[in-house]
Amino acid sequence: MALLLNILWNVPGLGFIPALLWLLAAGIMAITVIGLPWARACLMMASYSFAPFGRRLVSTEDLNGFGTIGSGPLGWLANLIWFLLAGLWLCIAHLTLAVSTAVTIIGLPFAWAHLKLAAASLFPVGKRVVPNSVADAAELGRGRTAGERGRRD
Repeated sequence: MALLLNILWNVPGLGFIPALLWLLAAGIMAITVIGLPWARACLMMASYSFAPFGRRLVSTEDLNGFGTIGSGPLGWLANLIWFLLAGLWLCIAHLTLAVSTAVTIIGLPFAWAHLKLAAASLFPVGKRVVPNSVADAAELGRGRTAGERGRRD
């Protein structure tokens, strides 16, 4: 089902547009040496934007069980800088596309995916895109139950 939704997401759902915006942000960030850590996050989010169904964004700390540079204070600073430079604009793009796809009942799953991507675009440093099964295992390892997770994609 996720494969079918990802195909529909890109062809009539125009999901490739935010992915191209993520690739543009990665290119802009990669031009400078300082922007290389953010370029890596942009490339990860571009792949997530091409195929958002069946995958989720999870903190690297939840995956590994220990903190990393991206999930610590430096990651917080990197996310703050990211938010000011590109995160806000990419979030606005995803929110605009969510509203445009939510006009019809058929577009509601695509609107939900854009909302997930909008939230993910605000602070992507220190996160990884993983299949839902891996994300579930990471959350269970952290002690969260299915009821606490709420709705999963």
